[in-house]
Amino acid sequence: MRGKMSQAGRRRFLIEYLKKEDEKLRGIEIPQEDDRQRKLLRSLMNIRPAYSVSKEFISVQDAYLQEELERKGVVHLSELSPVKPGIYLWQGDITRLSVDAIVNAANREMLGCFIPCHACIDNAIHSAAGVLLRLECLRIMEKQDGPEPTGRAKITKGYNLACRHVLHTVGPVICGDVTEKDCELLADCYTSCLALAADYHLKSVAFCCISTGEFHFPAERAAKIAVHTVFSWLENHNSGMEVVFNVFKDSDYEIYKRFL
Repeated sequence: MRGKMSQAGRRRFLIEYLKKEDEKLRGIEIPQEDDRQRKLLRSLMNIRPAYSVSKEFISVQDAYLQEELERKGVVHLSELSPVKPGIYLWQGDITRLSVDAIVNAANREMLGCFIPCHACIDNAIHSAAGVLLRLECLRIMEKQDGPEPTGRAKITKGYNLACRHVLHTVGPVICGDVTEKDCELLADCYTSCLALAADYHLKSVAFCCISTGEFHFPAERAAKIAVHTVFSWLENHNSGMEVVFNVFKDSDYEIYKRFL
């Protein structure tokens, strides 16, 4: 029975399934080491296009990803200490946070990162959620004409993440000096996510550092915009929403700690 598979057995099943889907991948050898197998599986999931998959694959994938989440450890909001009433600062892997929604810094295609094991948050979220997240994103994008505009937000299920939902937003890409328009668009990302969360009656949202990674928005300026925008929105809306500012790097933690 698939449900009685070991974690290693699930991983091998998923790798073999993904290899068989694409003739160009069938010659790939499966390494013996667990860490290398995890990296191979994540890579194959990252490059997989958004098309349908068997119920058997989903069943095994979900069991595998849920055990991986348990291995990493779920972090509940009740375990965090607020820096201000309803406001939290937490450093760590956002895919572990058990909140109503986490925010994904997406690209304009909104289908996740296709670069194998890329270090961006878009890749991390899609890898931990599983292949159905990309499929849901595709269905959303098929209903609109063209790429996702900067500063807007879309909502999906969380699938195998610790959160219930994912809020996807496209931040501004910085190619030179930061303009006033760039700052406005970054602020729009935060207000769009908060407004969408409120529309769905969500009570807790964890924000990543939108646009500061691959999109090159200066970290300190981005954090100042993030904190100011979130505080202003919360003051003007009686939503009872709790907000987590999630950071990964030590330098970002120090920046947010100073602003908060």
